[in-house]
Amino acid sequence: MEPNSGKVLLLIRSISFRSESRPDILAPRAWSRNATSSSTKRRDSKLWSETFDVCVNQVLTAKEIKRQEAIFELSQGEEDLIEDLKLAKKAYHDPMLKLSIMTEEELNQIFGTLDSLIPLHEELLSQLRDVRKPDGSTEHVGPILVGWLPCLSSYDSYCSNQVAAKALLDHKKQDHRVQDFLQRCLESPFSRKLDLWNFLDIPRSRLVKYPLLLREILRHTPNDNPDQQHLEEAINIIQGIVAEINTKTGESECRYYKERLLYLEEGQKDSLIDSSRVLCCHGELKNNRGVKLHVFLFQEVLVITRAVTHNEQLCYQLYRQPIPVKDLMLEDLQDGEVRLGGSLRGAFSNNERIKNFFRVSFKNGSQSQTHSLQANDSFNKQQWLNCIRQAKETVLSAAGQAGLLDSEGLFVGPGTENTEPQGETKLEQMDQSDSESDCSMDTSEVSLECERMEQTDVSCVNRPEESV
Repeated sequence: MEPNSGKVLLLIRSISFRSESRPDILAPRAWSRNATSSSTKRRDSKLWSETFDVCVNQVLTAKEIKRQEAIFELSQGEEDLIEDLKLAKKAYHDPMLKLSIMTEEELNQIFGTLDSLIPLHEELLSQLRDVRKPDGSTEHVGPILVGWLPCLSSYDSYCSNQVAAKALLDHKKQDHRVQDFLQRCLESPFSRKLDLWNFLDIPRSRLVKYPLLLREILRHTPNDNPDQQHLEEAINIIQGIVAEINTKTGESECRYYKERLLYLEEGQKDSLIDSSRVLCCHGELKNNRGVKLHVFLFQEVLVITRAVTHNEQLCYQLYRQPIPVKDLMLEDLQDGEVRLGGSLRGAFSNNERIKNFFRVSFKNGSQSQTHSLQANDSFNKQQWLNCIRQAKETVLSAAGQAGLLDSEGLFVGPGTENTEPQGETKLEQMDQSDSESDCSMDTSEVSLECERMEQTDVSCVNRPEESV
């Protein structure tokens, strides 16, 4: 799921669960993005001990050598980042502007404030080089980091823009001139087989690595080293910055998708959607008729939609009435338990079609809904289940109703001790009615970005610093 989306795009606040392969921040991103080719060329790793002529007679403990390696990794990473950001501008932004492949306004939306990030990292790199001794060793980095890290708050606007930037870039790829240019770049040696979005996502990826890099330096810093206190302070600073940016990026992502919801009728609008500030997860699922749905799990409401094209923009048309999380019933279905396409499951020889289903249902007076939803694999399904359970638990806790779980650990609403449907026939009829209503809806094909970044960037709900 993108469930982008558990926690996109991003700094990833929401998880995007994408069936095609998810962004996302940090990614998410239920989760979305195209995986980088396995043949992607990475820079050769550079070690401090191999870069500088470390004399074997020099009195350096194994711990100090590891400390110097960690400091050098921080410095080398800054150098690589600066090189990539300059490359993104020189090889992508400037040529596309000069050749009128995209307008200046479009490029500004896609590249955001990337230009402003380069001087920030050049400043850190310069300071790290200044304190490096002739033999290549560095004594203290803590004070430098404590003074420099606060400037990373400026990442706020860049990361918050990523969801809209990715959506516009994906849309522009439908233009053959854009696609041809990006393909030529991808095939050129300078790209290392990374696409444009990989370059644009590098700042976010770097941001969430700082806590890990600083902890590694601290781990190899002796207790009596004055740097230790400064490093601990630096770690607290960057964790606070990442958490703040993660929150703001999540709110930005939530606003972006709320603005792209299309309501078939006024009655579908829900105040729970309007008041949502967090998108817990989102992604593509199928119902038991094989119809592709895009499901959004906001803080207090589950919204089932169909991806459509509206005014040349990817939007999401509500498929059914939004379901309040507090009243939602969740059921983990065993493989083979769901009927497909109105036919008995025993008639199907392709067991893959009847795996990885779960059911969400809702009943309030005369209103009721039941949806049997299929994830693309068991892992994706489990992510959805975990996200929904966590959202349900949070809502019930806030309402003082925590602990309403059945024997299988599934949530039940007040007066709904049993989540089993009252009759298979009724559920099948409801699933059948779902499929019949599909015909009148725009069924534009959607390709959701399922990039993924490095392992440390996997989108997770409420992850610590890596969740940006």
